[in-house]
This record gives sequence, structure tokens and C-alpha cells, in this order.
Amino acid sequence: MKIGIIGGSGLEDPKIIKNSVEKEVETPYGKTSSSIVCGKISEIEVCIIARHGKKHEIPPTHVNNRANIFALKKLGCTHILATSAVGSLREEIKRGDFVILDQFLDFTRHRQITFYDNFKDGPKHISLANPFSEVLREKIIYCCNELGISYHEKGTVVTIEGPRFSTRAESNMFRQWGADVINMSIAPEAILAREAELEYAAIAMSTDYDCWKTDEKPVTWEQIVEIFAGNAEKMKQLLVRVIEKMSRNEEDFIKSKIRTVPHWPKLGVMFRDITTLIKDAEGFKRTIELLEKRYRNKEIDLIAGIESRGFIVASALASKLGKGIVLVRKPGKLPAEKVREEYELEYGKDAIEIHKDAISSGQKVLLVDDLCATGGTCGAAASLIEKLGGKIVECSFIVDLPELGGSKKIKAKWPFFSILEFEGE
Repeated sequence: MKIGIIGGSGLEDPKIIKNSVEKEVETPYGKTSSSIVCGKISEIEVCIIARHGKKHEIPPTHVNNRANIFALKKLGCTHILATSAVGSLREEIKRGDFVILDQFLDFTRHRQITFYDNFKDGPKHISLANPFSEVLREKIIYCCNELGISYHEKGTVVTIEGPRFSTRAESNMFRQWGADVINMSIAPEAILAREAELEYAAIAMSTDYDCWKTDEKPVTWEQIVEIFAGNAEKMKQLLVRVIEKMSRNEEDFIKSKIRTVPHWPKLGVMFRDITTLIKDAEGFKRTIELLEKRYRNKEIDLIAGIESRGFIVASALASKLGKGIVLVRKPGKLPAEKVREEYELEYGKDAIEIHKDAISSGQKVLLVDDLCATGGTCGAAASLIEKLGGKIVECSFIVDLPELGGSKKIKAKWPFFSILEFEGE
């Protein structure tokens, strides 16, 4: 896990970030807003970028969001925490309150907001029904409660072009549309982060009431700076606390529930046994929730489970996602017409089968198993799915044993994901 932070909020302070170095990252989209400060907070690797430049010299329209998101992805970030000043469009969202955003309205007009400049490899349309990461939002809300921070656990932000502030008519229109806060930054970042398959969440700090409140003077930049500066320390504490929580992450909890059986099925093998994980109600629940959060916004038609533990994971995940299941079985188990794929073992060969009518041409299939070792079974299953005209969304596992080389072989042909790794056999 590596966390990108957009906004900064003083986290580049060497007292907070350990072993910090500044990096310049080349991207196909030009220069990033600033050099990227990389280091560790609570043993989690972080990469911090100043959205508007180190001296706030870049106006909103000219922030190179594509370069910023691409660079964080290139550096290996899996999650992004963004901070932003916002104007409140609701009486109850007071100056200094934090809003943990869950929706946005994109009212920008001049931004580059997609990595898909052409459809030469086929149409690309991502789902943004839930544009912010629930995994991160839950952790932020939990930490706000721990720190006693005044916050609102939901909020819709409207992102305007800027750099000017709204007219009173616009401000009232946004209120009628259902927006709770207003800013000039968040929507383009959220869109691009989703395209880059990064978990993205934004913490908004209310600094003013925009201009809809007629009993107050319209917002000024000086007012925003004053309120944000007064609460910057609170924002910094919150981000550090969230990162601390993420250092004690779900992967460690799930890993602790998996039993290691030495010298099985042969001498020298350390067998990773997930029966102890699926027996543990909380451990299995968290495993499926983590997978569900990863795939809820991906285009998936079917989930294929590999015999036999893959059936367990695929069934629970399919129930969460509302998808059908395809069974990938050993020979002689399927009754109807089937297709077969042989693959090499260390000594000899084995085979798997799928019903011929299980997958239709063009269907998007998520392939699931409990553990990736040498990758032979998974590779054969993925090949079978493609023979039937299916498209592999991802090959997904609870456990990867990278030293056995299976994940490397799979990654060369198909997208790959595992919740956790074990070193050695």
C-alpha cells in the first residue's frame, strides 16, 4: 500500500515524514503541479503533491490533473487522500467544519478530465455512481470521531471552473441542485483517479458561505486563507491519524487468520490454509467486503470460480455484486457439453473444464481463486474463458505466493490482483 496526498497541508514537514526525498516524475501529459515529496508516515509510504504548486502559483483551470494522477500511479500509489478548501452552501456546514465528500457535480468546462483520448482499443466508460472510495471515507469518519473534529459524513461538492467566485444566482442554483459545498478542484481529480483504478477520497474544509447568504459579505480569498490556515493543524492531525489506521490495515488482519501448515503436501512446502480464514466469521466477512469494494464499480458480467476453494470466494462475492457464477472444474465433474484446457504440472499434466454455454462472446469475466502459486490452473482457466469469447476483467486471489512465479506469468497476459502475499513456499 502506498498513499498519495494531494494538497499537502504541511505534511511535507520532516518531523512528520521520515526519509523524505523530492522526486520529479515524467508523464505523457507534461509536468506535475510540483515535485513530489516521498517518504513514510507511520511506516506507510506516502507521496505528497501540491495541487496548485509550492507557492500556489497555478490557477484551478491550469492544474495538470492528468499528470498529477498519472505520476502518483506511476510511483505505485494505490490510494489518494485529497484536501481542499470549500465554500458552504448550507447553514449547518459552518466555517472550519470538515465534510467527507460522497458525491460531486462537475461544472468545469475547460479541464482535461479523461485519460481516454481515443477509443482505438474499444469504448471506455467508467462508472462514477459512487465517485469517492468508501474504504477511505469510513476510515476518515472514524478518525474524525476519535479526534473530536466537527464534521459532516456526507456532502455533495460542485466543482466550478474558477478562478472567479460564483454569482449569487449561481450560488442559489447550486443549492437548488442539491450541492452542499463548492470548490474548484475535486471533480476532475476524482474522475481521473477512478480511471486510474485508485481509491480516492477528499476531505473538504468549509472556509466561507460563498455568496448565497445575503446577511454576510461575499467570500474573499483572504477570508479563505485565514480560515484554512487556522485549521491546517487539525487537517494535518486527521491525515496522519488516517494513515496510522491504514498501517494497521485489513490485509494484516486477514493474513493473521490464515494458517500455515509446514511440509504439506510434501517436505519443504509451507502450505497456506484458508480454511481457518473462512471459518472465522469476521475474517471472511472482511475478505469479501474488501473484494466487493474493489469490484463494485468495474464492468463485470460473470464471476468464474476455480475448483474448489475458488467456489467459496466466488459465491460470496457474486452474492454481494449481484452477478452469476461460472464453475471451472476438474475433468469428469460437469454434465453438459464442455470445453477443456490442459496445462503443465511439475510432473505431468492436468486439465480443467467449463460448460460450453457458460460464457457468451463479449462477456466480461472476473476469475477468482483462493491462492496463486505456479499459476498453471489460473492460466488455463483464463485461456478457456477467452476461447469462449469472454474477456478477463482480472485474475483475483486472496493469497499470492510470488516466489513460485505464478503471478508474474499471469501478469504478463492478464490483469492481476491479490489481497496479500506470503514469502516462500
